[in-house]
Amino acid sequence: MHISARSLATAAWCAFAASTVHAQYIVEGLSFGHKPGSISPNSGTIPGWHTFGEGHTPDMLSDRVILTPPYPGNKRGALWSDNPLPHREWVIDLEFRASGPERGGGNLQVWYAKDGPSTVELSSLYTVPKFDGLVLALDQHGGRGGSIRGFLNDGSISYKDHHNVDTLSFGICDYAYRNRGDPTKLRLQQTSHGFEVLVDGRSCIKSDKADGSARSPSPGYHFGISAASAESPDSFEINKFVVSTTNSISREEIHRVPQNQPHQQSQQQARADQQQHEQAPLAEALRDIPDAPASSYRSVEDQFGDLHNRLQSAAHQVNNVYRELSMLRKNHESQMVKLEQTAEQRHRELADRTRAANEKVAAMERTIQKIEGIVVRIQKDVEERLQGTLYQLAEHPERYPPEFVRGYTCGNESDCVDLSA
Repeated sequence: MHISARSLATAAWCAFAASTVHAQYIVEGLSFGHKPGSISPNSGTIPGWHTFGEGHTPDMLSDRVILTPPYPGNKRGALWSDNPLPHREWVIDLEFRASGPERGGGNLQVWYAKDGPSTVELSSLYTVPKFDGLVLALDQHGGRGGSIRGFLNDGSISYKDHHNVDTLSFGICDYAYRNRGDPTKLRLQQTSHGFEVLVDGRSCIKSDKADGSARSPSPGYHFGISAASAESPDSFEINKFVVSTTNSISREEIHRVPQNQPHQQSQQQARADQQQHEQAPLAEALRDIPDAPASSYRSVEDQFGDLHNRLQSAAHQVNNVYRELSMLRKNHESQMVKLEQTAEQRHRELADRTRAANEKVAAMERTIQKIEGIVVRIQKDVEERLQGTLYQLAEHPERYPPEFVRGYTCGNESDCVDLSA
């Protein structure tokens, strides 16, 4: 069969057009961990994201974010995007690691929720109130060693008050994600054909309940990740969170002010105008009074008026300096209180870790003492048995073979004793 160059060109162009239609674009303002370099440029925040913590502050490392620490337990941590995603179709690529003791526990949630930073914040699946959106929960539900479940809510159900939240799941699959060593790769896909979750390249959950219908989350929602640890804690680490869409979107577009915020902007402008109006008299009073020659004051009233204005300006300036110093003092006191609280919290954590380490050392010492006692008893028993055997050989050598008697009664060749004589 002969294929012309024109046919090949047409086929190549069709393939290129099809690939262009389905091309994905990374939304930079909602993604982190996909570029070389540190996740947190200043080791404290992630651009475009806000951190939340209960009992601790999530640790920002160069290649990961630790939402819950390995020790102590009962801690919560969360990350929420500052801006919503204005597209209905999207893909999330998440890489995380969960590690802990054999009987450790905890849960990880991936959210796509309306006003998530304020309505969800640090909540987990079982503690979240009414929310509008989608949540993917990873925990050890049902004692399976690890499960992944999907939930949808239109804002009408309070999960923390529901009698059986587990029955609201629209999809579930078992996957042992704990203590795997390498990060687990999770992908969430929301398209016009439905919603699908893939874990390490394999399909986990597939449903048409989030297919763009009235029940599916609308565009303009926030992405979030929350984690909670149990008394025997699991540590959850996030290595990468990348949001992509089939629509090209620029950095400027993702940072644009949503349409529901003009009222907030007008309120902020009104407050700024009011503050400027209140400060106008003070600025007028603090303005430098120009110098004038003494001959310009032709009467006592002019001289008194100039003196009054200069004294008034000096008084306003002194008052302004006093207010500035007061504000600095309050800020300093506030910072000192925060530092004291942080130091106290660190001290408590260090004391807890030291106490735990001391308890482990004490337990090891007790175990070593028990082993030493067992060894001493075994040594004593062996010596007693050996002495009994030597006595039997000495008293009744005829009962044993000569080579056996010789082996037990001779050290060096010159020390051998003939017990049969």
